Order: sequence, then structure tokens, then C-alpha cells
Amino acid sequence: MKKSLKSPKSLYGELTPPGDKSISHRAVILNSIAQGEAMVRNPSPGADLLATISCLRALGVGIKEAGDGFIVRGVGRDGLKEAPDVLDAANSATTMRLLAGLLSAQPFLSIISGDPSLRSRPMGRVIYPLRMMGAEIWGRERDSLPPIAIRGGRLHGIDYPLPIPSAQLKSAILIAALFAEGKTTLQEPLPSRDHTERMLRAMGADLKVSGNRITLTPRDTPLSPLDMSVPGDISSAAFWLTAGAIHPNARVRIVNCGINPTRSGIIDVLKMMGANLKIENQRMEGGEPIADISVESSRLHGVEIDGEMIPRLIDEIPVLAVAAMAAQGTTIIRGAGELRVKESDRIATTVEELSRLGGRVEGLPDGIVINGGMGPVGGHCHSHNDHRLAMALGVAALIARGETVIDGAEAVDVSYPGFWQDMERLSEG
Repeated sequence: MKKSLKSPKSLYGELTPPGDKSISHRAVILNSIAQGEAMVRNPSPGADLLATISCLRALGVGIKEAGDGFIVRGVGRDGLKEAPDVLDAANSATTMRLLAGLLSAQPFLSIISGDPSLRSRPMGRVIYPLRMMGAEIWGRERDSLPPIAIRGGRLHGIDYPLPIPSAQLKSAILIAALFAEGKTTLQEPLPSRDHTERMLRAMGADLKVSGNRITLTPRDTPLSPLDMSVPGDISSAAFWLTAGAIHPNARVRIVNCGINPTRSGIIDVLKMMGANLKIENQRMEGGEPIADISVESSRLHGVEIDGEMIPRLIDEIPVLAVAAMAAQGTTIIRGAGELRVKESDRIATTVEELSRLGGRVEGLPDGIVINGGMGPVGGHCHSHNDHRLAMALGVAALIARGETVIDGAEAVDVSYPGFWQDMERLSEG
């Protein structure tokens, strides 16, 4: 699908972002192995979550639509059943990695595959520690790529230093650790998003966090079901926060948005760049902090980003590069090598596509250098079937001096099916 866009005269309005994708995955997976029913409201509407739900249904979990969400009928510790076919994770690495942890503890054979993009993403980082715990687990290309075959069974706890700050890797091990004999301790090199830890504690798991050290001691009793309303996704809100800051005539308000400190790096960096951004009405929902966020047209300046900030905004770097195009001065992003193994090589594709739109952008092995002050001029670009790149290009189009045409605009359906409609609403405000 092609999307043709021109810069609107103004951006005004209020939006509620779709339910947080990371939290939604964890809510349906963990409630599936709880004992009893849970209502998950405002889940992510994207294709990734639907892939997780489809896999869990194939494993014998009852999940049905109800109102504004899903009722998950948990099967407890021992209720999962062998799927009759290959489990299809579609484009969702979260689905594949978290279910790999779950299936490593199940006494049957499972095979998980996905689309061509997912089959090119690294899985050795998950396979190795799960094998250390006692699972029989294999992948393609010397156990580095999907599909993954798993014959689960009796697991034991491990003491494992995570090689990278990855919430998906951490979560896969913690889910497996729920079924293991003995405690599991993980050491993070840098903090990564902690939705799994928050949710496990809320559901009765014996999990302790001390600095970057996480310890889970398994219990014989199943998790307790957790009703929750999923907060709005900060990664989706990031596009509107950036758009509001860089458009010359904008006032945008985002309501009911998650502001988990392990995810809110985009807010901190936009403020560092000079964004006129306010956080209001802070409260808690299901163990997660949420708030309303307002942003207005701002004069931004370049910054340097590295270190502990990167895991807190790794998914937002493409749209942050758009903000940097509009800012005065140079922005340098380092320490983001993980972008090379996302849905696309997000360093290469972000540099390529923003350059097509007139950006002075240079790729580094682990980051991007953006020379700002010019802003996009419009042009013809491509999403590379990457939902976050498609949305970042859409934000660039909002301030481009000419028309922008985006090929593959339907990629937004992975996480934010209503993205283009919400853009129209703000543009008409």
C-alpha cells in the first residue's frame, strides 16, 4: 500500500495510543498459565499480539474476545497441550522468544516458526540459556535462527549473566524459571524493560530485584490470574510526541499512556532536546505507572545519546532520528547495535530512507549521526515492511516541504493499525 502525505497546517488534538504491545503479550501468556480466568482490557490491536493468542489457543488455552479485550482462561502449571501443527509467530520475535521459555518446560514437542523476516532474527541468545536449564532445543544455522524445535521437560535454575540488555531474553528465562527446580538468578548488563517482573510479582511469583540482579524462586502453586487494563503504548505515543514537538503549529495531548521508567527514554531525550513537554495526572494501573502527556511546538537542538539510555528507547530511535533532522545541530546515537537485528536492519534502513527525504544522516556500526537544521524535503521512500520505520517516515512527512510517498505503509498494522487514521484526526484538528 502506498501512502501519500503532505504537511498539514496544524496538528491539534487528543489521542489514546493503542494498548502497550509488550505488556499485552505478557498479560496473555502469564494469565494462560495462571489458575483461573482473567480479563485483559485495552490490549494491543496489532498483528503481533494476535500471533501470540493464536499460538496459545493451539496449546489448549481458552482465550475469547469480550468487550474491549480478552478473557483468558488459565490452565495452570500442567494444563498446556501439544499443538497439532507448527506454531506460527508471524512477525513477532516477542511471541517466539517468550513462548520458547514457556515451551521449554512442557513435556512435549513444539516447533515455532514465523514469516521470512522473523526467520532471519537471532534466536541463539534464547536457545543457549534454555538449553543450560535442561531443555532440548534446536534452531536452524547451528541453533542460531528459526524455526525452533523444543522438547521440553524438567528444568533446573541457573545463575546467568545476560550478554545483552534484552527484555525478551530475560523474560524467556524467567518464564522457564517458573517451572524449574531451584532458583534462577539473572544479572543484566543494563536495565531493560521490566514488565515481566512487575507482572510476575503481581501474580504471586517469588521474584526479587536488587539493582540489575533478578532472582526468581519457583513455587509449587500456580500464578494467580490478573485482571488488568493495559496502559497505552509509549512506543506508539512516541510518534505523536515527536510530531507535536517538531511541527511548527502543534498542540497534542496523549492520554492514558504508560510511563514505565524502563521505557520512557523518549520522553527524557525529547526534553533534553528542548521539547515543550509536560507529564500530568500520574497514577498506577495493574502495577504500571501511567499518565497524560502534552507536547507543543518546540525549538529542538541536537544531543548525544549512549549507554543506559539506549535500552529505554531502542524502539523509538527511527522517530528520534526524525526529530534530530528538525533540530539545530548534530545528534549522535551510539550503543544501539541491536537495531541491526530488528524487523529490518533499522540503522541501515533509517539512514537510507531519511536520506531519501533529504536528511543528512550517516550510519555508524552501532548508531546514527544526524546533522539537523534542514528538515525533510519529501520524496519517495519505503517502509522495508518495518512498522516503526513506516510510522517514523509518516512523522517526517508531517513537516516535509514537499509530498512524501511511503511504499509499504500497511506495515503499521503490526503494532498500530489505526496509525494513519489517527494522523488524519490530528491533521484535521
